[in-house]
Amino acid sequence: MGAISGRRLNEQTKEEILVVIAQSQQAGVSARRSCALLMLSYRRVVRWQQRRHQGHGLADAAPGPRHPSHRLLGDEIASITAMARSSEYVDLAHRAMTITAWEKGLFFASFSSVYRVLKEHELMTARGAGGAHNGRSLAPVRKPLTGPNQRWCWDISYVSTFEKGIYLYLYLLLDEYSRKAIQWRISWQQDAGQARELLEGGLLAENILELPEDQRPEVINDRGRQMKAKPIQRLCEDHQMPQLFARPRTPNDNPFIESAFSTVKRAPEYPGHFRDDADAAAYFERYFDWYNHQHYHSGIDYVTPHQAHQGQRADIVARRARQHQAQRQRRRVENQKIAINHHPAAAALVV
Repeated sequence: MGAISGRRLNEQTKEEILVVIAQSQQAGVSARRSCALLMLSYRRVVRWQQRRHQGHGLADAAPGPRHPSHRLLGDEIASITAMARSSEYVDLAHRAMTITAWEKGLFFASFSSVYRVLKEHELMTARGAGGAHNGRSLAPVRKPLTGPNQRWCWDISYVSTFEKGIYLYLYLLLDEYSRKAIQWRISWQQDAGQARELLEGGLLAENILELPEDQRPEVINDRGRQMKAKPIQRLCEDHQMPQLFARPRTPNDNPFIESAFSTVKRAPEYPGHFRDDADAAAYFERYFDWYNHQHYHSGIDYVTPHQAHQGQRADIVARRARQHQAQRQRRRVENQKIAINHHPAAAALVV
């Protein structure tokens, strides 16, 4: 069996060990000697015996203090549950809901605290693989990113219409560092001309042509015919933008654009089908404005893509950390006052 020391034991096993030690003592073997033979700490056995004499069970208690000094206050719990039940936030996951609350000043609590409160109040309900490649292709070399406009990714996704078998196509150009949707287009066709206009729109929107050639973004895409078309390759070459290709049937080589399309089509308001390109363009105009300026993105510390693109991410994360720490300190003070008011005799024990 090996040494018992350092191993977690259930209540029944502890009781059996105490019985064995008691029987050994009756036979003249000391408790210390029995513990040495069992390779078990003597002090551990003494604690078990004391707990049993006091009428307590031997099951392991939950870790941590029963009443931590920084536990949530009653008004914070009420704010969390009220926000979760609000129709305005019902589609937000608990992390996005927490970030939204931080930004609006509704409450300052950690992800885990909000999750625990929602679970206790039964509010944690739904709120809202690539095949193998041939083994011969090489994964694109992805350099570390330190800021926006260092690597762009783009792709084309099907968008359903009300006619079976007839689709629109969403072209999307994304900045990998900030996840900002730089350009998008809706079209009835998949062709290199539309793709070229997408990339040219990104060049103008981000003033890339004013940058030195060695500071221009590289572009990553899959191996579709639009991506490998000569107009696209010539555009990248003319503007000194290295073009990287994902391996066939390997979406993990270009994961950010795949994730963006998933976010697009799983949005609560996504209609699923569109009448025509004008209907789709009107929807995506609203959607990408929300995505860039209001969507707290989990991959960039729950700031919006626009904030990350403007270099505000580090300051926002630091501010939230300061606010969170200040609220933890406030809870300690408030809970200390509550404890003193309810138990005056315990005031002398409070440090």
